[in-house]
Amino acid sequence: MKAEFSTITPPLSFRKARAEEADFIAGLINSAYRGDSSRVGWTTEADLLGGQRTDEDEVRDLIEAEGSMFLLCLQGEEIIGSVNLQKKGNSAYLGMFVVRPDLQGIGIGKHYIQAAESISRTEWGIRKMTLSVITFREELVAFYERRGYRRTGQIMPFPTDPAAGIHLVEGLQFEMMEKDLGVPPHFERPGV
Repeated sequence: MKAEFSTITPPLSFRKARAEEADFIAGLINSAYRGDSSRVGWTTEADLLGGQRTDEDEVRDLIEAEGSMFLLCLQGEEIIGSVNLQKKGNSAYLGMFVVRPDLQGIGIGKHYIQAAESISRTEWGIRKMTLSVITFREELVAFYERRGYRRTGQIMPFPTDPAAGIHLVEGLQFEMMEKDLGVPPHFERPGV
């Protein structure tokens, strides 16, 4: 019997992005969120927003910013995913989380998000991860809920600046989600 899809995740590795990779990362992000190429995967925003999601300059600025990193997901030597992590006090914000559209739906994302949480927790000593999701994206909200995130009820309007995307529908807004990650291992105090 031939399976229609695989839930076996290939060996993955993770590393921080370098500034010279900004153009490639921006292309990967745009291919996963916007335009026809994004329709291959399930994370597309193509029916909600037009235009680019990001550009090389924004990605480079985030790579080089203090308290920010792009964590890349690799299969062998090939970059197949990226996520921006930003330290904000005792929490980290997870944004621009993408897996290459043709590799979505086989379990890479759930392993990748665990790695992002673990690395943020260990490197920055954070206790909570936050993210924002377009409220119309119920399947994405459900994905994060299965990973332990909860809706906060905090709603924010989607930016109207065309640089953030051209609205194809009315009423776009974000909802914040968060996950308690506990006390980082190297921050635990014995006997407490």
